Amino acid sequence: MDDTLRELYQEVILDHSRHPRHFGALEDATNVAEGHNPLCGDRVKIYLKLGANGAVDDIRFEGKGCAISQASASLMTDMVMGKSVGEAKRLMSGFLHLVKGEEVGQELEPSAREQLDVMAGVSAFPMRVKCATLAWHTMNSALEGGDAAKSK
Repeated sequence: MDDTLRELYQEVILDHSRHPRHFGALEDATNVAEGHNPLCGDRVKIYLKLGANGAVDDIRFEGKGCAISQASASLMTDMVMGKSVGEAKRLMSGFLHLVKGEEVGQELEPSAREQLDVMAGVSAFPMRVKCATLAWHTMNSALEGGDAAKSK
């Protein structure tokens, strides 16, 4: 990756970290889950509102952590909004392969790959992979049955 592209990706990460999209509680969430990375102290809480058709009608997050964890959560919320549960899980699978430096198969369409490539450099720093994946794993927990009455 050339220096210009690396700088652009760093700017995107910093922008999402400083100005996170979909940040805050979601009062009418249908699914809620919490995640914590004990290695660095990052914390995230994911709120989902699943519609009758099984799509993510709304998604929000709260939390504190490093720029990578906050940017990853922000990118994730942008990407899964309006997606079905299956589509959200495919995005997560592709993202996990991407940040681990593994081959990304059909999980990511070219447009999704383009958006998430900003986080691909994390694979060079194994300790940061947990920061980048925290929100995604937490969203998956929420998708698998977390609810507003009993946070995970």
